[in-house]
Amino acid sequence: MRELPRQLSVDELAELFEGRSRFVERLAELPDPLEAALDLVDDVPEHELVEALEAHPQIGAKSLSERSAREQGPAEGAAVETELAYLNQVYEEKFGFRFVVFVNRRPKSEIADVLRARLERTREEELETAVRELVAIARDRWEQP
Repeated sequence: MRELPRQLSVDELAELFEGRSRFVERLAELPDPLEAALDLVDDVPEHELVEALEAHPQIGAKSLSERSAREQGPAEGAAVETELAYLNQVYEEKFGFRFVVFVNRRPKSEIADVLRARLERTREEELETAVRELVAIARDRWEQP
């Protein structure tokens, strides 16, 4: 397990966060960016947080980075894949941003349960949760290269 870095470049952070965004650029300006990420959230305009979430791939997407594919695990069958696609669409229509969850090597069927539960929340609760999950993913990616 690697320790959290004192400084990371925009490119390094973009890899951890699945894309370059204004949020990632802001993090690159900070010492201890992965430690400071959640503190920064309060100071970042909502549209920048949404941009960072949108850079992340959908759960169950067919086109994934090698790292995301490994984290999301193998396919679990057409029924689970179809349900995830549907739930992702409902989620994005309701909240206006992509569903992001720290999979942490859980099966997709379990993630579908998480997605259904999170659909019951308010947009504000969900934005906060999604960003926290995004940061947790980035931290895990750094610690488990």
